[in-house]
Order: sequence, then C-alpha cells, then structure tokens
Amino acid sequence: MNIHRLGEHISNYTYYSLKVNGVEDYVDIDFVKWLIWLFTPIIVTFILPFLILVLFYVSALIVHIYKHRSKLQIVKEACVKGDYFDGARMLIAYIWDAHGCIWHGYEIVNLNNIPQEGPALIVYYHGAIPLDYYYLLAKCLLNKRRLIKAVGDRFLFSIPGKVIRWKLMMEVFHVFPGTVQTCVQVLEKGDLLSIAPGGVKEAQFGDNTYNLIWGNRIGFAKVALAAKVPIIPVFTVNIREAFRSLSIGKNFFRKIYEKTRLPIVPIYGGFPVKLKTIVGKPIEYDKNLTPEQLALKVAETIETMIRENQRIPGSILKALFDRFKWSTSKQL
Repeated sequence: MNIHRLGEHISNYTYYSLKVNGVEDYVDIDFVKWLIWLFTPIIVTFILPFLILVLFYVSALIVHIYKHRSKLQIVKEACVKGDYFDGARMLIAYIWDAHGCIWHGYEIVNLNNIPQEGPALIVYYHGAIPLDYYYLLAKCLLNKRRLIKAVGDRFLFSIPGKVIRWKLMMEVFHVFPGTVQTCVQVLEKGDLLSIAPGGVKEAQFGDNTYNLIWGNRIGFAKVALAAKVPIIPVFTVNIREAFRSLSIGKNFFRKIYEKTRLPIVPIYGGFPVKLKTIVGKPIEYDKNLTPEQLALKVAETIETMIRENQRIPGSILKALFDRFKWSTSKQL
C-alpha cells in the first residue's frame, strides 16, 4: 500500500467518523479530506525516520547491556536468593549506565575517591534534573557493588501513583527525607549517603552560571561531623546543559516556591550533551571545624571544581560539540 492510498484510507475513515457524529453539518468534509490527503505523506515522512532513530537507540541500549552479560549473572543470583530488590537495582543500574553512555557519552573521573568500604557523605551540585546522580549511582553499583543512599526532598514522597509504585522505588533505592539523626544512623552503619545541599531550590533556580544556591544550609556538615565521616565533593560538567529550568518569570515562580516549597518551574531539555562527573578528593573529618566552617569549606571546594572544569556561562551548543572531543582517561 503506497502513501497516497494510505492517505485515502485515512481520509475516508475520518469522513465516516465525522458523518456519524453529525459534524459534517458544521465542517467542510471535502476540505478536511483534502488536508488529510495532502499532509499524510509529510507526516509519514517525518514519523518513520523518528521511529528508525528510536529503534537504533533501543538497539544500542540492548547491545550495551549485553556487553555486560557476564555481570547479569548477579541479577540472576539475587533473584535465586530471594533478594529480588537487589536484582532489580542491578538491572536498573545497567539500564541507566547504558543510557548515560549512549545519550551523553557519560564518563566519571576518580571514582576511586569513593571508598570500597566504610561510610562517606557524598555532596553534589544539583542540576535541574539530577541525571548525574543516577549515573553515579549506577557506576557505583556496577563497579563497587555499593548502593549510595540518598536524601530526597519531601515532595518526592507525596507524588501520587499507585500504578508506578513511586514510593516503592524510593524504598528500594533507599531515598528518604532525612533528618540529621537519621542521616547519622545511616552513616554509622557504614553506608554511603548522598546529599545535594541546594536541593529543589538549586534545581529550580540555578542557571548556566553554576552558582551554588545553598543559603545557610549546614545540615549536611552537622551530619558529617556527628558521624565523623569524610565528605566527598562531586560535580558534573554540563549538567545544566542537559536540562534547564525556564528562566522567564523566575521571580514569580520563586515567590510561589517560597510559600509552597513545590517545584513548579517548567523544565526543558534532554539534550545529548557531554556529561563528565568529577569525584573530588575526600574532605576528611576534622573535629576542630564547626558546621559553618565545614559547610563553607565544602562549598569552596565545589566552586573550585566548577571554575576549573566548567565553561561559564554554560552553552548547550558547545556542550554538544564536547561529544566529539577526545575523552579523558577514566580513573575507575
């Protein structure tokens, strides 16, 4: 069946539908049929290449996961042992790792700065969408078999959805609305914990200048001092170019946010820019530091990482061209 015959079938079906519903009394049916006949080849011409692109992407995803087929045995073993959630975590990690590799050419520098065992607090800059955290989590699971637990904003736990079981996913990946006490308890068990001090506010109102929006938030410093653990600073190059929050009407949205604490600023993007996560050297526990001093030290460290690695202001176009540069050597 050629495209013109397909257009005729669609227009005839549309004509019948309009006739049955009595719309023909108000609409020029012949004109509608002509429009459908005219635009069907154009629509099909654009849809088919898009479907091919999706097919290529899915194929690349499958190939990337299959490349690690030997490690997929871990998923099977977890299911055999009855630890289905561990199997689910590993499978999801493979999918996110493949997505990062294909869509963003994702790489990570100095993953070894995250300890193989023992507690540590990972502090990172919060992009409009924390894709880098998902990719870092996946890398850590696949390379170290360690789960990075996370403190999430309270609004995450009020998202409705019995079908997708959002809260269950939060439980499986140990995301919780942490207090200082609960965070300390996690670290005292020897686990890894991640916190983005800027939180939703930084995600919503940050821009391509990459300024930290932490305000007077020092809770993470109190946690590190109470648990006597090192802080590992993390920053991802071009994270603001992958997704951005709308800059128009920011003052208006900020006023609403201050009253509701809800993320209402529209986000756009999904651009396949180059993403590179840099894991900084651990800031060791120092009993002589106050929470304010430690928070300032961490902020200054991340700001230095931004200045040394990030193009300011960030550019989506240049970040896309970064995909074609030679990759730096990865230190996993």
